[in-house]
Amino acid sequence: MWKGFVGKCCTVWIVTEINRAAAEKEPWEILESACSLMGNGGQCQQIHFICTKSDHLENWDDHSKDAIRTLIFKRNMKAKKEVQKEFNKLNNVKKHFSDDCLKVFTVSSKEFLKKQNLQRDETEITELQEFLQNLNDCHSETLNYVSGAFGILSLIQGSSYRDMAGSKADVCSILGDKLRNELQHIRKSMDETYEAFEKCLNEGVEKSIRSCEVTLRPILYPKKPANRGFHGVLKCVVKNSGIHKKKKGKQINLNLKLSSWLTDSIDEEFKKTFPNEGKCGPFHGVISSFSLHTEELTEKYKDAKLQIIFLKTEEKKIKKKLSKIIRDRKKLVYCSLTGTVEQYMQECYEKAAEFRGDDMLKNMRETIEKHVRDSKNIMFKMAKKVMLHLLKKLMEETMEMLEKTLNEAIELSLNTDDHSIPDFSTELELVKQYYEELGGSRDEEM
Repeated sequence: MWKGFVGKCCTVWIVTEINRAAAEKEPWEILESACSLMGNGGQCQQIHFICTKSDHLENWDDHSKDAIRTLIFKRNMKAKKEVQKEFNKLNNVKKHFSDDCLKVFTVSSKEFLKKQNLQRDETEITELQEFLQNLNDCHSETLNYVSGAFGILSLIQGSSYRDMAGSKADVCSILGDKLRNELQHIRKSMDETYEAFEKCLNEGVEKSIRSCEVTLRPILYPKKPANRGFHGVLKCVVKNSGIHKKKKGKQINLNLKLSSWLTDSIDEEFKKTFPNEGKCGPFHGVISSFSLHTEELTEKYKDAKLQIIFLKTEEKKIKKKLSKIIRDRKKLVYCSLTGTVEQYMQECYEKAAEFRGDDMLKNMRETIEKHVRDSKNIMFKMAKKVMLHLLKKLMEETMEMLEKTLNEAIELSLNTDDHSIPDFSTELELVKQYYEELGGSRDEEM
């Protein structure tokens, strides 16, 4: 169940006791099994490895306060280095995350409450508290709300002004040209992205067809003693659409294994195109860098300044909206590779699940192997086709939404007059004041 939520998390916490932080196998196994759901298939920006009980020491009373502080800090630094060292060994995880995404905390709850040997900020709990507070960023939400109100009031007040026909026509023409140029730049970048993924997937399909049977064999024929009672394990796998989580050890996922050559082929390109970390944004930053450069027009066309402010706020709103849409849709694009393989394997799983008796294990293995052998030339090509279709659809809808929203905003602000609108100058000035207090962009000032 937790795997259904981990893809929606911007930060993942792994919590374990400090005395076995790096040596504990389970956290690393969980991280490896879920890395694709968190990284390219999710939105995780940071992994926090939290080592608890860092203030638990043997023979506590035999040491002075300064000695205890030294011992705690020494063990904390050792634990952090060991955890980072283990993380660096996880090559599959590193495909989805940079070295900077991992942060190790060594927390001391006793010392946080009692402050006998450490100050509160030295327990690292205050740092985690601050991080949690920043996640619930009410200031950012308030700024978005006030920014929207500022833009709408600017439009209303600007629409009531007379004798602006010439300025409006000029600004409208300039912005139309800017919009077309910016959209052309985005389209070019998206076309290059599509071609890059197509090339990667072509290589992935070839490797999948060539290697899938070899890839499958260690799962179907595990080495002894894992082979003991394996008929029951494989039965669970086929009854659960190719997936089985054992009580101990790693999860078995035939679909993930079969699609691994495809996902491996795009992982690096996907991480660059849809980064979870940093401020670049999706599609190599062309959405976040998109701009009508309205601030350049503000000085020249002062009588249309309020309409220009409205356009700037609409531009910001649509960019934020698109970033959220792309963040969610890119997960579907990435996971479609494994999803398509699972769909093609479903008939085989259902057939294998029906076997009973002495030859059950043999029959299940042969059924799976035959199905993969017969389907591989179609299955992997279809997975590629589905992913590229979803990617293309996302690109087209992004372009359409951006173009439609801003064309409508230009039309509404510069080709609409209503002299019967009452004066909102007082309300506009008040909202402008709130906006500036919240740290709104200076280039939108009146």
